[in-house]
Amino acid sequence: MESTASAPIHDLIGVGAGPFNLGLAALLDPLPSLSCRFFEAKDRFNWHAGLLMEDCTLQVPFMADLVTMVDPTSRYSYLNYLHEQGRLYQFYFYENFHIPRTEYNRYCQWVSQQLRGMQFSTQVIGVEPAGPLFRVSVRDTASQAVSHHLARNLVLGIGTVPSWPEAARDFQGHPGCLHSADYLFRKAELQRKKSITIVGGGQSAAEIVLDLLNEQPAHGYELHWISRSSGFFPMEYSKLGLEHFSPDYIEHFHRLPEEQRNRVRSGQGHWYKGISFSTIKDIYDRLYIRSIEKAAPVVLQARTELTQLEAQAGRLRLTFRHLDLQQCFEVESDAVVLATGHQYVFPSFLNGVRHALQTNAQGQPLIDRNYGIVSDATLGGRIYVQNGEMHTHGIGAQDLGLGPYRSATIINTVLGREHYRVSSRNVFQSFGIADKWRTAIQDAA
Repeated sequence: MESTASAPIHDLIGVGAGPFNLGLAALLDPLPSLSCRFFEAKDRFNWHAGLLMEDCTLQVPFMADLVTMVDPTSRYSYLNYLHEQGRLYQFYFYENFHIPRTEYNRYCQWVSQQLRGMQFSTQVIGVEPAGPLFRVSVRDTASQAVSHHLARNLVLGIGTVPSWPEAARDFQGHPGCLHSADYLFRKAELQRKKSITIVGGGQSAAEIVLDLLNEQPAHGYELHWISRSSGFFPMEYSKLGLEHFSPDYIEHFHRLPEEQRNRVRSGQGHWYKGISFSTIKDIYDRLYIRSIEKAAPVVLQARTELTQLEAQAGRLRLTFRHLDLQQCFEVESDAVVLATGHQYVFPSFLNGVRHALQTNAQGQPLIDRNYGIVSDATLGGRIYVQNGEMHTHGIGAQDLGLGPYRSATIINTVLGREHYRVSSRNVFQSFGIADKWRTAIQDAA
């Protein structure tokens, strides 16, 4: 085993360089006293590259960039990116809070190219305790050479992986079946098929349907859009509803007992699983125009669950169950796109320290208020989590607008002082008992 006795000790090593760890690196940049390294297996930043359709926008305002919500003066803000590109006036006249996803991706690439300690084409393959430190093993994806690094703290920013429904698990890699994460990579291949079935009822499914619908006349394929959801419903996007994506709600949610958190979260899907109003409108408008000419068929059906997938004579046979009628039926299709979401998977490179990490009955790590995994005394350092704490911190875990807040909280905790000011009162509503009445309760007690 290669020795790390002479290796420099980093205050923090970040694993993965998606938007959240990239934002963390950007907020760490003005703190040269902290030694930091970030390792990313990809050769460059690319955010959901298989879904970067030209007309798709972020579902959050441009202020939900990597830094603005805790440091609006940062040189890594989206507005400064536009300024550096000579496009600030064009954005001013654009008059749109929601920016194209392709441009958000380019902005993140611009930031990633300027940050110290950011290493692409490097994959973390193991983490072991080394006294009060972590020994991190990293493989260069080009040369396959393995290096070892020491760190006081780790931050996991590895993101989520495509979720395949049980009925389709054996079809990963099948030429006629793909996850929505790979849509653009295989779009041309899809459009040579006679029929395409999209399974899923969220934003990704809707964007793929709209994209295929727009180009349907040029190719003549049939489209089937089938969803297990109760309908093709919009995401709840009211201003008071959006306050649930705030530090205040995180504070409230994290204080709840685990069983209560699970009950609350099970009823909050409408805040992050629906479809944007504009996408629904565009799909309906396109369907209406096509109906004038009796164009190639399009079938939309909700409340329908995929139960079986089979390959037969070069085609795919899908068995569905209608959840209201409790009746099963079959659909034959030349291609299937599974827009069935993503899930967080506990990384295997942490197996060397997993014994020290505390979990709940479902095997999920217990995560403290400051985003550190709760561990026993055998670990001297801390492991922080980005976008893997929905079960402990609520639905805002995956929200881009809360990324800077989480990164600032982690930085302040590592420093042991408040370098970035994080506000304690950001919303108008009270999620627990309002202060006015809390005092009365205390007096009565």
